[in-house]
Amino acid sequence: MSTTAIHLLLLLLLFFLSITTAGAATVSSDIVALKAVKSAINPTTIPSYTCLHSWDFTSDPCSPPHITHFLCGLSCSGNRVTQLTLDPAGYSGTLSPLVSQLTQLITIDLSDNKFSGKIPTSLFTLPNLQTLILGSNSFSGVIPPAISNLKKLQTLDISHNSLSGSLPTSLTSLTELTRLDLSFNKLTGPIPELPRNIIQLALKANSLSGYLQKHSFNKLTQLEVVELSENSLTGTIPGWFFLIPSLQQVNLANNYFTGVEVFKPVNSNLVAVDLGFNKISGYPPTNFSAYPLLASLTLSYNKLRGRIPGEYSKLSRLFLDGNFLIGLPREFFSGKTSISGSLGDNCLKSCPVSSELCLKKQKPWSICRQAYHGKLKPKS
Repeated sequence: MSTTAIHLLLLLLLFFLSITTAGAATVSSDIVALKAVKSAINPTTIPSYTCLHSWDFTSDPCSPPHITHFLCGLSCSGNRVTQLTLDPAGYSGTLSPLVSQLTQLITIDLSDNKFSGKIPTSLFTLPNLQTLILGSNSFSGVIPPAISNLKKLQTLDISHNSLSGSLPTSLTSLTELTRLDLSFNKLTGPIPELPRNIIQLALKANSLSGYLQKHSFNKLTQLEVVELSENSLTGTIPGWFFLIPSLQQVNLANNYFTGVEVFKPVNSNLVAVDLGFNKISGYPPTNFSAYPLLASLTLSYNKLRGRIPGEYSKLSRLFLDGNFLIGLPREFFSGKTSISGSLGDNCLKSCPVSSELCLKKQKPWSICRQAYHGKLKPKS
């Protein structure tokens, strides 16, 4: 064999050696944790086409190439597991407490499966966790105060589960958190002080109660989206709430609010407000028209009376159906504005049936007279 051929063979040998040694063997504690995660899941819910089915520990989880084993469900950096992202395959079981041994985890996403039981407290000891998504499972129990240990957490989504109890006051310690979604659970009690860097807040469809307290929202200068609908919140919606500096979308529908204060803004990014299906009484708040970017306003099915403010004609979408309103501004039908929505189920005798806004029938006049204690004239 020539010298050139020998050199080529040596280079090829070095190349293959570099490939086989490039991925260092996964640390043993990570392998123990991954085995525990898989063993805590009912094997009958692990079909052959799923990520977990490819977890065959005859191969090393972090060492490439992944041709037949560990095809998906986890990612590594060097010899440590950094992401646990299971496919939505309907896995049924519990989350093993040994998941806490994956100390370099940055992301956990187990969403859209059938995990049940309590979220192990050990999960909240992971020092590097930035994203925790457990949505659309059947986790139960309370959110423990130990959640405050996740100092690097940026996204927390445990929506569509069966969590109960109150929101822990320790949430305020999550100073890196920007997205919080605990919607569709069984959470009760008032809203505590919230993490100061929250951008998106979703607590829809729980049983939260009490008033909107300023101390809960006082430091939220970056808050853009608030979703608090379908709870049991009460009292008057305070005027400061709509003045939160970065606020863009608000949904407080389906609660028990009885009033609303609206202060004129200095400047505002508010685009959409939904206060429908509450118990808000009085006149429609005119000051909403002072919000320069407001395009959509919903006040459906409250107890509003009086005239609809002409200033509402600047809006693109307006839903005022299901109240006791009696006065209709001419601007709505002048041809100079184009508003979609509904003004039906009110007391608007002059609402033109040719308009999309008036498709829903108005209330019987007897009900309208009763709402105004018999003081309405036959025509208004």
